Amino acid sequence: MTTEDISPRYLDLDLWTNIEALRALYEAQLAAVAAVGPALPAIAAAVDQAVARLRKGGRLIYVGAGTSGRIGVQDGAELAPTFDWPRDKLVFAVAGGEAALLQAVEGAEDSRAGGAQRMAEISAGDHDVVIGLAASGDTPFTVSALEAARARGALTVGIANNPGSPLLETSDHPLLIETGAEAIAGSTRLKAGTAQKVALNLFSTLTMLRLGKVYRGLMVHMRPVNEKLRRRSVQIVSSVAGVSDAAAAAALAKSDGDVKHAALIALGADPAAAPYLLDKHAGNLRAAIAEIASRA
Repeated sequence: MTTEDISPRYLDLDLWTNIEALRALYEAQLAAVAAVGPALPAIAAAVDQAVARLRKGGRLIYVGAGTSGRIGVQDGAELAPTFDWPRDKLVFAVAGGEAALLQAVEGAEDSRAGGAQRMAEISAGDHDVVIGLAASGDTPFTVSALEAARARGALTVGIANNPGSPLLETSDHPLLIETGAEAIAGSTRLKAGTAQKVALNLFSTLTMLRLGKVYRGLMVHMRPVNEKLRRRSVQIVSSVAGVSDAAAAAALAKSDGDVKHAALIALGADPAAAPYLLDKHAGNLRAAIAEIASRA
């Protein structure tokens, strides 16, 4: 298991100066990011399949233990404010439960029964996308959860840092991010954790993009839940529609804060018709705008 290997590069790490140690650790982080590159085609294929399931009302389900579990929660928790992903379409299956997010829960990750039970509790099914993370690739809780989810018809995506691991073998879409030995042997919160977070960032962002939640690099499907985001929503509508901030704010008031609807209103759509126009194009703002332009 390469993530547990001792690297000769770091045998004298504790003897180096602060800047020497930091440079070495920094270089390792860069290598972790680079390790994601070979997995890009596999991530793209996984996104294609995931989007098809999610369009049918499926959920995103993150599974993991320890560091991997926390990384999954971090990625998933950002989807609601950034893309207005419904909270009832987001599930976390972390070994040891919520308590494990702040401190280790002894033996939780070793429970195969716990992983399978969690999939039964949430009724993982045909339209769901289950993402399992484990640096080792053989964490019993996570492997068992993906096995159970796959048996129940869910699409499974496994992210691991060791080749030939059980998690990859049991996944519909195995994503190997081969980061190798850590600067501190076995401390997968370092390179492996960084690579997992990058892979998840890419997977979830591309998924949201394909679901029509991004237009011209803008978060047009975000939820303006605070003053900063309300200001940003005005800027987005102004940019998309080419109108003043005042006109953008007026359109947002007519759309109850919905950025996509406001953009269509600012472009001339009737406020009552904007939601139907967007639904007609499956939430794709670009296509809805093109229809308005063709009418003009």
